[in-house]
Amino acid sequence: MSVWKALSERTVYRNPWLTVGMADVELPDGRHLDHTVIRVRPVAVAAVLNERREVLLLWRHRFITDAWGWELPSGGTGEGEDPEAAAAREFEEETGWRPGPMRLLLAVDPMPGISTSHHRVYWSDHAEHIGDPRDSHESARREWVPLAAVPELVARGEIRSASAAAALLMLHHTRITRPTDNTAPRA
Repeated sequence: MSVWKALSERTVYRNPWLTVGMADVELPDGRHLDHTVIRVRPVAVAAVLNERREVLLLWRHRFITDAWGWELPSGGTGEGEDPEAAAAREFEEETGWRPGPMRLLLAVDPMPGISTSHHRVYWSDHAEHIGDPRDSHESARREWVPLAAVPELVARGEIRSASAAAALLMLHHTRITRPTDNTAPRA
């Protein structure tokens, strides 16, 4: 069996959002290598559909990749915070809409070769508009986008976030491709 073993790890950088470590890793053949490990808080993501099968998305610029794209509201979970509650909180703060009951859609690790980043995506089929978003700086605009348009948006590179693409394609599959399915798959 090919198993890499982390024998030790030292912190090379830390801030409130992440820790960067350097691990001494033993490969299956006995060789050793230094491997970077990025440790971050779990991320909660929210996808909300309306009765017209539209999903509320954020249009935003990411300076790191210098790219614009559609994203789902998301953010890190607080210490001891329930990820479902964090997803609902992020959705409300970033959109000005309060989601209905949230259900787990999927859990993904976008970069398991280097990061502990774990994303839990929750979804709801109801939201109530409560006002302007508290975190309006999170996006240039917010729009209800037809779920049927998601595959084309992904293909054109307008949905670049791996978590958002996976979640939206899963919702497209369960709500458009197989619309008689009353519940999205559980992770």
